[in-house]
Formats: sequence, structure tokens, C-alpha cells
Amino acid sequence: MINNILKGIQAYTGTFALISKLKLWKYFAIPILISIVTATIIGLSAYGFSDNMGRFIAKVWVWDWGKETFTTISTFIGGIMIVAIGLILYKHIIMALSAPFMSPVSEKIETHLTGIDKHNHRTTSFQEQLWRGIRINVRNLGKELLITLPILLLNFIPLIGNIASTVILFLVQAYYAGFGNMDYTLERHFKYRESIQFVRKYRGVAIGNGIVFMLFLFIPVIGVIIVLPLSVTAATLKTVELLKNENLLNKDLSNIEKWKA
Repeated sequence: MINNILKGIQAYTGTFALISKLKLWKYFAIPILISIVTATIIGLSAYGFSDNMGRFIAKVWVWDWGKETFTTISTFIGGIMIVAIGLILYKHIIMALSAPFMSPVSEKIETHLTGIDKHNHRTTSFQEQLWRGIRINVRNLGKELLITLPILLLNFIPLIGNIASTVILFLVQAYYAGFGNMDYTLERHFKYRESIQFVRKYRGVAIGNGIVFMLFLFIPVIGVIIVLPLSVTAATLKTVELLKNENLLNKDLSNIEKWKA
């Protein structure tokens, strides 16, 4: 697992140069715009709702003693909840809406890496790519929220709970970010459920890709601009390598049975 996480991170090496070499920046214009608009809306909403969330949680404490302390803790937890949910929503919204634009980028990178112009893979339309992106990300959004809410309860455990919650939340978000980035390549080769199985097998790679994705988001302004171009390119590089190792490039889809088991 750790080895695959490191491989997912290392895949970012040289991504900027590759994008420039293949002249792919023009394909990222609309996704970057989607990213900026989405980040702005969610950021403003999070700023406005954090205090309200804290006061709402504080109502659970009906006693007078310790009320002030609990309110302070609740405000902090409320802020973390809003930020966590905001990042989750941002991630899945931009990934779903950017799918039709990222898939061609992924395909061009795959062609460059393999030297094969005509691949024996699934051909999908703009609408099909958008629907695939929405379907994958709605599925991942639901699972991520179900995992995130219980983890947030760890914040009520002083110190240790806060640290553990932050680390686990970060890794969960990283996994689903990497999942979405890998699927831009996998959608050409696998159907919906087959893609999910492939990412599960290489969840470490997904986490590694997602770790850098999430770290980009902590860079003001620039982060939301470069996050998709670099993370999608890195994910494509690694995913194509994995498909090649599994002898699944330019092969009939029935070959997935070898790793499905």
C-alpha cells in the first residue's frame, strides 16, 4: 500500500513539462473556470455557515456548567465540518463536470505514451462521458459522506481525536480524489463497475495521487487553477502504466477477468 502511495505521488514528476510538450493547456480552460467558480461559491458558503453550524451543535449541551467551553469546541468542530464537506463537494462537482474535457486529455497522453493511435477501447460521446463522470462522482460523494460523518465525531476526543480525525479525513478525501482522476483513463477501457474494481485493487495509487491533489487546494488561488491539469496528467501516466502491466492496453475487455478475481 505505502509503495503504491509513493508511486501515485511520484507520478507528478514532469507533469507540467508533459502538458506543455503535448500542448494540452487549451483543453484545461473550461475545467479551470469550473474549478474557480465552484471554489468561490463553496468558499463563501463555508465562511457564512461555519458559525451557524457551531451554534447548532452547541444546542446539544443543555446544562449551564461547561456551556461556554462546549460552545467553543462546537464552533471549532463546526468549522472543520464545513471545510470537510466543502472540499468534498468541490472535488466531486469539478470532477463530474470536467469529465468530457479531461477524457480527451487523458487519451492524448495515453497515445503519446503507447504510440498507438487507434486503441481497441470503448468509444464514448461527450454526453456519455459527462454522465459517467456524474455517476462515478455521485456514487463516491455518497460513500465519502457516509465515511466522513462518523470520523468527525472523533473531534470530541481532546487532542488525539482531533489529530486522528484530520489525518483520516485527509486520506479518505485523497482516495476519492485519486479515484476520480484515474477514471478519466479507465472510462475508455472499462465499464462502470469494472473501473471501481480496478481502482480498489490499486487504492494506494489513488491515495497517492489524491494526496497531492488535496495539498494543491491549500495553495491560495493558484491551487484551484493547477490542481486538475497536474493531477489528471499524473493519474493518466500511472493508470496507463498499470494497464500496461496488466496487459489490458489495446485488448478486449474480457481480459479484465485475470485481475477481477
